[in-house]
Amino acid sequence: MTTPEASTSQFELYDLRVEVISPPGGPIYCGAKPGDHFELHGEMLHLPPGQGFSIYSLAALLPLLPAKQRKLDSADWMATDSEVARSDPNCATRFHIKRLGLRSFDHAEVTAVQMPGASTR
Repeated sequence: MTTPEASTSQFELYDLRVEVISPPGGPIYCGAKPGDHFELHGEMLHLPPGQGFSIYSLAALLPLLPAKQRKLDSADWMATDSEVARSDPNCATRFHIKRLGLRSFDHAEVTAVQMPGASTR
């Protein structure tokens, strides 16, 4: 990977780990167990072998993940809040989103749309 300073076409996203947390004895209806998790590297979601993840739980998380991957102002609530509730109010499951390391990407490797002012290849 290259560093963002190497080219103006570089950008960085945080890798994320999303882990299931639940109060002891709380009802869980999504099939998850505390400690179940997935990681997000760029746009790729990675599950541990043999572990599933509810699509309804994922639906609650998906709108937040791209913002959590980006650098944010320290006063932005997205920079400080890391726990997300499941969409079913009867399920005690919560999800903790943790930022891992930064990963660099090149604009041309993730889209066919050219950057403004870029020359045609």
